Amino acid sequence: MNPVLEYFKSNIGKSGAEVSPSPLGRWLNGTLLEVNEGSLTMEFLVRKEMCNPGGILHGGIATSMMDDIIGMTVFSLGNQVFYSSVNLSVDFLYSAKPDEKLIVKSNIVRIGKKIAHAEGEIRNEAGQIIAKCTTNLVATSNTIKT
Repeated sequence: MNPVLEYFKSNIGKSGAEVSPSPLGRWLNGTLLEVNEGSLTMEFLVRKEMCNPGGILHGGIATSMMDDIIGMTVFSLGNQVFYSSVNLSVDFLYSAKPDEKLIVKSNIVRIGKKIAHAEGEIRNEAGQIIAKCTTNLVATSNTIKT
């Protein structure tokens, strides 16, 4: 049994402010919707402070949503080391405005002894893809601080 995966499963429906191991995740404050081995789904509400001067979701915030949920997903596999992103390639495909709900999904493609490869995507409630990413993460010598 994987206690970290079970922890996330037991917290489906709760906010990131309550369950995220990440300070950034707590600020983003998504709601955990689905937990599977190697994949998580969260819902985020676009807040005004998440937007750029054009009034749409800032690319850095969209990137942070995907990076954070991917980090949570790697963490949920039960590894005792901290994995850190070594690269993150993002495609921004559509805009999102304040008060829109976004669904962010992660998928671990492969996890090796040192490197994890993952994908993330953001869709709006209509199913339009807002952004997608691929990333590689490396196992570090750091431990996870919760």
